[in-house]
Amino acid sequence: MDCALKDLPNEIEPLKEMVYLRDEEIELLREQVRLLKAKLYQPKSEKGIYLVGQEELFPHSETAADQPAGKPDGKETVKAHKRKRKSRKFPDDIERRVELIDIPDEEKNCCGIQMAIIDNEVTEKLVYKKAECYVLEITRPKRACLLCEGLETEGPTVKVAPLPAQIIPKSFATPSLLAHIFTSRFVDALPYYRQVAQFARLGVEVSRANMSNWALQISAKCLPLLELLKQTARAGPMIGIDETVIQVLREPGRADNTKSYMWVIRGGPPTAPILLFQYHPTRSGKFARQLLEGYQGYVQTDGYVAYDFLDKVSGVFHLGCWAHVRRKFVAVIKAQGKNKKRKSNNAGRIVRLIKELYAIEKQARKDELSDEDLLNLRQRSAKPVLDKIKALLDDLNGKVPPKALLGNAINYALDNWARLVIYLDQPFLTPDNNLVENAIRPFVIGRKNWMFAGSPAGAKANAVFYTLIETAKANGWSPYTYLNFLLERLANAHSEEDYLALLPTNPPITE
Repeated sequence: MDCALKDLPNEIEPLKEMVYLRDEEIELLREQVRLLKAKLYQPKSEKGIYLVGQEELFPHSETAADQPAGKPDGKETVKAHKRKRKSRKFPDDIERRVELIDIPDEEKNCCGIQMAIIDNEVTEKLVYKKAECYVLEITRPKRACLLCEGLETEGPTVKVAPLPAQIIPKSFATPSLLAHIFTSRFVDALPYYRQVAQFARLGVEVSRANMSNWALQISAKCLPLLELLKQTARAGPMIGIDETVIQVLREPGRADNTKSYMWVIRGGPPTAPILLFQYHPTRSGKFARQLLEGYQGYVQTDGYVAYDFLDKVSGVFHLGCWAHVRRKFVAVIKAQGKNKKRKSNNAGRIVRLIKELYAIEKQARKDELSDEDLLNLRQRSAKPVLDKIKALLDDLNGKVPPKALLGNAINYALDNWARLVIYLDQPFLTPDNNLVENAIRPFVIGRKNWMFAGSPAGAKANAVFYTLIETAKANGWSPYTYLNFLLERLANAHSEEDYLALLPTNPPITE
């Protein structure tokens, strides 16, 4: 303590400066602690987060003097809310079995005659039927010519019909079984070991090794489909790109706990979108360049520096993401804690203005506006809101410590501003990259369950299946229906025309 006191300056001004800097550092650390607590304990949803402070909950509330007469203390009578019961309707294509429940025979007579049926009271209940497996025995008669027996003849003396082309030769797996296993893993996030237990309850043994090997073999057979999808993804006017973490074991020259990445691209025609998943060991900007090499058009990303090269590529228009901007200001609000003295309206005002931008887009979708009308609406309604946001950011810039969460959010928005307003120019552009993030979400949920890929080959197989399934979902397919459709025909696909007919961008068939 004595040593610390000796280091303090004797002059008042340097001492004040030290105290100010120390207080600023303490507040930054407290802000970080509050944000961490919010991430741990507060709801993750951002709905309603723009309401900062009680004064914003009722911005047009009346004073007691303005209250109508007959309502003391400014209290109003509020009608009791009655929850409306939703009548549940099951799909028409579900099997229905009728069970008749009638009154006893002795109660059916009245006035000496039998009571007539004037209507039926129908109540629907949902019954669960346990999953079933059955063995398909393929019998192929062996035929031989009895007159040729013992004679030397050309060709085989015993003939048997060849097996149909098998998706996995010499395996007991059928397309329906494989479609179920892959749907369970890549859609329902069910790891292989849990599926092993499910099959065991049905009295069937299917090992994890079998499932893993099948996934590797099928993904290799699907590579021609992936090449066709890659070509088509570049045909669209816009590409969205993002990346997320994946842990991969047994990567050459890397520790098992090293982070690898799954990159995701959303492209293709607006009416037939394509989601491409690509595994790569690093988050390097070189790989982003490789993915987008030769592309001309609009590219939407977050503010990650690996995408900065897009600003210098001729023929490429680099869009920003308003969802990422909003997220940073929401973090400011969450880090303010419950102490109203710390409440700042600046972050809340910006979040509320961003909400207005999204309300404009929502109304446009609801009204099903034409491309021209949408652009006019954006210029008429969205651009003034953007101007307000920019003016507020410029006013706050430099007044807030850059290391504080609010300062960081302001700098992020201003650094990306030129990218954030480009969406006003074209009707097929959107304010954010959420369509790509929504495609990543199933992968992230799955990763929490199966945790890692056992090898680089396994990570590449994951990328193939997520590409096919998420693209199928984006084009209206049921995942199981598409996988079953694909696997029933893939063994007989040899030409480019055959593979084109199997793409998940084709119109879906009904189950």
